[in-house]
Amino acid sequence: MTPGDFEVENVAVSPDKSFVIIATNKNDIDRRHLWKVNVAGGAPEQITKGEAIEMYPVVFNNGRTIALLHSTARDPFLPYTISPDGSNMKPLAPQALPREFPSAQLVVPEQVIFKAADGLEIHGQLFKPKNASGKVPAIVFMHGGPMREMLLGWHYRDYYHNSYAMNQYLASRGYMVLSVNYRSGIGYGRAFRLAPHRGARGASEYQDIVAGAKYLQSRDDVDKKRIGLWGGSYGGYLTALGLARNSDIFAAGVDFHGVHDWSVNVAGLRVPTDTAERSRVARESSPISAVDKWRSPVLLIHGDDDRNVEFSQTVNLVRRLRAQGVDFEQIIYPDEIHELLLHEDWLRAYHATADFFDKHLK
Repeated sequence: MTPGDFEVENVAVSPDKSFVIIATNKNDIDRRHLWKVNVAGGAPEQITKGEAIEMYPVVFNNGRTIALLHSTARDPFLPYTISPDGSNMKPLAPQALPREFPSAQLVVPEQVIFKAADGLEIHGQLFKPKNASGKVPAIVFMHGGPMREMLLGWHYRDYYHNSYAMNQYLASRGYMVLSVNYRSGIGYGRAFRLAPHRGARGASEYQDIVAGAKYLQSRDDVDKKRIGLWGGSYGGYLTALGLARNSDIFAAGVDFHGVHDWSVNVAGLRVPTDTAERSRVARESSPISAVDKWRSPVLLIHGDDDRNVEFSQTVNLVRRLRAQGVDFEQIIYPDEIHELLLHEDWLRAYHATADFFDKHLK
């Protein structure tokens, strides 16, 4: 029903089962739009288009109306309705955003495409600070998962909705921010998602992060010596890996609940360590294996009741950083889980992140 070079993420079936509405990146690889597909056959019909993002369709009113969530680069997700032919799109709650929400102050991220060392094309979103002059500090961001994808607008998942807001905040404070959609993520096909030697099998996606940093270094408006990186969960893993392997590139980093040692059990992730060789590769793919080269300062943030990435991952890393004399700071949340439950904890973590980068990159 849906052949082509794109991925389908949401599906809603009409009440009479004559058509389905899909949310997909067909013809717009770094966004999501809605398409109508007739069950009897025929080419898909595009319902929404443009620079917005549409997700989570629900068909109601006897198939005459679709409810959806809609965002742009400047406005977060809000509920809308639309007709199946693409007409009559309108917000369900026109005044839902607070009047003081700073939509006009946000930047519109640009799509950038660069090549990794092995020639694979990697997509990213570049947040340029407004009114910047001269060479500015820069930050590379990595999503978690790894089966996730950042978009050219507000994200549809709450964790990355927060991350997108944080990247906007960093841009507002004068940083050039590059969000990297590294291999093993979604959105670019099965071969990309199941990339060889990814993660504990060899950390092949790390070359995409280095490529992102080199792209920033190639820009005339970026200070090559003031590039940092941050991310959470799998993004925290790549943050720690960048600092451990390439403190010569990355001057500082913020690691939210990252994986630091693949050779021990990691909750929720099947790590191939069933043989001595696989265990060795997993260890060498881990930040913990390169701590002796780690020089740049890091802020570590973790909840001690994390059920996704064990708190011991951070405890063990801290022990080794301390032995190496690495400058580190830490925020530990008692009784917090992987995806922080309290809004005030997110705020504290994000303000601390910005302050940490100000301290080390400005």
